[in-house]
Amino acid sequence: MVLGANGAMGYRCGAQFAASGLEVTFLARTIEKAREGLKGAIRSVRSSTLGEMIQCGDYVSDLPAAAAEADLIFEAVAENLAVKRALLEQVDLWRGEEAIVATATSGLSIRRLAEGRSQSFQRHFIGLHFFNPPSIMAGLELIAGEHTEPALVDFLEAFCEKRLGRIVVRAADAPGFAGNRVGFKVLNEAAQLAERHGPVFVDRLIGPYTGRAMSPLATIDLVGWDVHAAIVDNIHANAPDEARSTLRLPDYMRSLMERGILGRKAGGGFFGEGPEGTLALDPASGAYRPVESFADSSLDFIDAVKRRHHVGDYRGGLAILASASGEAAALARRVLAGYLSYAFHRAGEVTATIRGIDLIMGAGFNWAPPSALIDVLGLPAAVRLMDEAGLPVPTLLEETLRQGRKGPLFQHPRFDIGRFFVAR
Repeated sequence: MVLGANGAMGYRCGAQFAASGLEVTFLARTIEKAREGLKGAIRSVRSSTLGEMIQCGDYVSDLPAAAAEADLIFEAVAENLAVKRALLEQVDLWRGEEAIVATATSGLSIRRLAEGRSQSFQRHFIGLHFFNPPSIMAGLELIAGEHTEPALVDFLEAFCEKRLGRIVVRAADAPGFAGNRVGFKVLNEAAQLAERHGPVFVDRLIGPYTGRAMSPLATIDLVGWDVHAAIVDNIHANAPDEARSTLRLPDYMRSLMERGILGRKAGGGFFGEGPEGTLALDPASGAYRPVESFADSSLDFIDAVKRRHHVGDYRGGLAILASASGEAAALARRVLAGYLSYAFHRAGEVTATIRGIDLIMGAGFNWAPPSALIDVLGLPAAVRLMDEAGLPVPTLLEETLRQGRKGPLFQHPRFDIGRFFVAR
């Protein structure tokens, strides 16, 4: 059963459950909204036969009976603690004693969501954080609460890997979990830089050539400014770490959100479309200008990097970045070094080891895993970037460098490093 089935993550995740052969019930505030979710689910997997596996209903008429029969109740309503808790309270009244209750939250506390619920509910409650769109992103974070039964965690890990084809990472119940904690640090830093340098400059500077399939501000537009704000506000308020300042939502974004600028779903964000083609936002005024009017010769070094990537010489490409002169190249290196430093400092905090962060950044964000980037840069060069940026070098990397370790830090049969460096 999927609650909040009319929302994008609700119907997209529900589609994955149904496509795996499970019978699914979509519930929303009204049956009409649930049916809208069904249409979205069919579009998301491009399969008209999906409707045969999904039935629709509403909370008032159908929640009690559907919850009593469900083996898995998947909550995917708005990313708001109070809204989720209110609905989960109703679920607790009607669920079967052995029913699993999972939340799709992207970073809210699993412990706080379960507070006040029955002992049975808390033993069977867990976070299942899919990444958007789940039809493409195979990453999945599994977040146990303080009372979640260990056997249930083991079962869901196996189920999600074997039945749903996910790359599963067990993440701690920490703000933003693992992927969003690391990823939104970089996204929000890019949003901060856009206030001074403009979106076109920032998205080219921290674009695909740095090891990400989509540039950061375009990613925020896809996610939605309101969702981005909810995630970074939560992390900024509840995770006072060494990079907290980079997780403060820029004031201009909050102001423009009040004017209806929310990203693609509202017609535009950092970028939009007009009669003359793609437009870019001026953060100071909220006005848009053609992208072509933002040419900047200080970014010409990127073309040289891309040429190396285009022939599969990723090490050579990043070597050009590492040695390029000028303030723009130095800024790109600082952001890249910040990603590496921050990710390795979170190992042991948000995941047991750096392996979990590597996997979720690769499978959840489609970004080069931090360890894979260091393999391409070379460990000595990566450490130099952090030193030059004035960033703390993680103990794990210092020890690895001191030991003179040979061989790659990251390997996985489902990842080819070339997929992260888009030559465009």
